[in-house]
Amino acid sequence: APGTGVNERMNPVIGRARWAIAEGYIPAWSHGPEPQLTRHETACLLNASEAAAEIRLTLYFEDRLTIQYQVHEMPRSERIFEAAGIQEELDAYNPLIPDSDTLKATMMIEFEDADKRREALAKWGGIEDRVWIARAGGERCYAVADEDLERRTKDRTSAVHFLRFKLDAATAGSVRGGGPFAMGVDHELYNETVDPVEEATALSLANDLR
Repeated sequence: APGTGVNERMNPVIGRARWAIAEGYIPAWSHGPEPQLTRHETACLLNASEAAAEIRLTLYFEDRLTIQYQVHEMPRSERIFEAAGIQEELDAYNPLIPDSDTLKATMMIEFEDADKRREALAKWGGIEDRVWIARAGGERCYAVADEDLERRTKDRTSAVHFLRFKLDAATAGSVRGGGPFAMGVDHELYNETVDPVEEATALSLANDLR
């Protein structure tokens, strides 16, 4: 391990005297029962530049594996052992699994600054209805948000939404077949487009539709 001089002890440098491991977890003991050492996956973002970066809106797409992890974790963490309780969890999570023409995602509005987040939520009413996917040259397929849930009022939104993208046959076939497609948000106060969706993400979503 790198040595630590007086200056480094006073002004520790990430990556030299101290390592930053995203989502790293090393328990005090080297072995133990579940769930302490249960394998899990996480998505981490690293800003390697000196400029400040601020994430405002993120879509986390669900697939059968992510839902499987959640279904396994919830009964364990909530200590649900009865068949009826487990079935209730299955009934809640199974609709989130994508199928041949439908993608499912959790949308999160994220600001480090809590005041900025509150300000955005107060102004971005309806943003959850303006999230779309479109194949090259095709019409936009807008997500259906928060079915059977009340997460908004007329003028404001909430920080978390559940989205369902019901794709038309041409769009679903294009995405499934590896064709280029775009995604975006066209709210009057927040307008962003990713065109095309980068290859690794596109491949993952294509697999979700198969």
